Amino acid sequence: MVISLIGGCIGCGTCVQTCPTDVIRMDSKTEKAVIQYPADCQICHLCRMYCPVDAITISPEKSIPVIVSWG
Repeated sequence: MVISLIGGCIGCGTCVQTCPTDVIRMDSKTEKAVIQYPADCQICHLCRMYCPVDAITISPEKSIPVIVSWG
């Protein structure tokens, strides 16, 4: 698996809102995020970067460096 959630999810939904490929969804029963479509993850790191509690990990073997352009 490329992307995973650890037990620290607080259910804020930030990862769902920031994911450009709609990989992460909110579970209506637990009111926490779940990785619904891991194969569609584009490894953009947005979910991981914006998670306020660092509850998202991206597998190192599949991870690509974060590219940030300035100005």
